[in-house]
Parts: sequence; C-alpha cells; structure tokens
Amino acid sequence: MKTLNTLLILTSVSGSLLLAQESPKFTFDLGAGFTESVGSTRSALDKTGWNIDGGAGLNISHGFGVKLDLGYNYFGVNGATLGNLGEQGGDVHIFTALVNPVYHVAGIHRFDLYVTGGGGLFHQTEEFNEPVFGQASYGNSFFGLHPGVGVGTEVLSSYSVNKPGYDVGAGIEFGTKWHGKLFGEARYEHMFNTNSHTDFIPVEFGFRW
Repeated sequence: MKTLNTLLILTSVSGSLLLAQESPKFTFDLGAGFTESVGSTRSALDKTGWNIDGGAGLNISHGFGVKLDLGYNYFGVNGATLGNLGEQGGDVHIFTALVNPVYHVAGIHRFDLYVTGGGGLFHQTEEFNEPVFGQASYGNSFFGLHPGVGVGTEVLSSYSVNKPGYDVGAGIEFGTKWHGKLFGEARYEHMFNTNSHTDFIPVEFGFRW
C-alpha cells in the first residue's frame, strides 16, 4: 500500500510539472538579414536587398505557438527597369504584418528545428528619384569652413498599395545560457497585386526570448 501511494504521489507531481512546462508563455524576437527577389519580381528589382524583422507571440503548447511578425524589406530598382522607364533611380520597400503559426519539428540538445507559415497584410511603396547637387559648406575645427558641392536625392514620384499575401518557411534555433535562443530563418513571401504579384525570400538572423 505504501508503495502504491508513493507511485500515485510521484505520478501526480510529474503531471503537475509537465503541465507547468506546457503552460502558455510569451515569446518575442528581433532579427535582420538579406532578402532575395524571386520569380518575375527579380526582373524589375535588384537581386538582393535587406530586411529587419520583429515578432511577438504565444507558445500555446509544447511544440506549437503563434506569432505576429512585423517585417521591413528594401530593394533597389534594377538598371534595366530604370532604363525602360526613363528614370535615374528608384527603390521599393515592403512592410509586412503577418500572423504565423509555428510548429517545432524536432530538437537535438540545444538545436531546435521549426516550420512556420501564415498570412496577413503587405504594404508596398515604390519611389523614383534623381540625384540633386547643390552648394554646401564643409569644414572642421582646424581649417574652418570652405565651399563645396553637396549631393542629395529628390523623390520624383511615389506610389503605395496595401494587399494581402502569405508566407511559408523554416528555421533553426540554438539555445543559449541567457534563457534565449539564436535563430536563423528563411521564408518565402508572396504579395498579391492587382495585375501581378511580388515574391521574395527574407533570410534573417537574430535573437529570440
């Protein structure tokens, strides 16, 4: 009887510990990296741009969670496109707000593999510009001021659009002693436009708490 009671107590304590481990908790991350344009998007934009990203979410159960990912991706318009349009310079920047479920596939020691995907809102802005030259004064504390030529950029036209889209990707996490994880992640993102679409792959590296 004493042995049975001891087993029941141990089972109850173990179950309580498991429930405590699986209780919901918040997570958030910050990252940055490079972005590759793909498909027909690459014919108009530079091959590689850059990105910054932040996310916050909830670990609902062991191995599964959901996040709100906010991202910013920047591309230059390539030379061929600028020549066809008769423009001197241009860029495209895309802000994304995506709801992404996350599923952790496997974990080995401190390494953790996961897949993610979801959808949300894409805000794309296209700008065309040209360099502007003007008189300016330069100097320092030793030689004083002297005249020179300043170079800036003037925006000639700007167009923005909001459209829905989706993403799908995968990543790897590596646990650290600071109760957080270093991560690397790549996602394919697709934005629906009126007569076309925008496709790109942000690859980012950062820290997740």
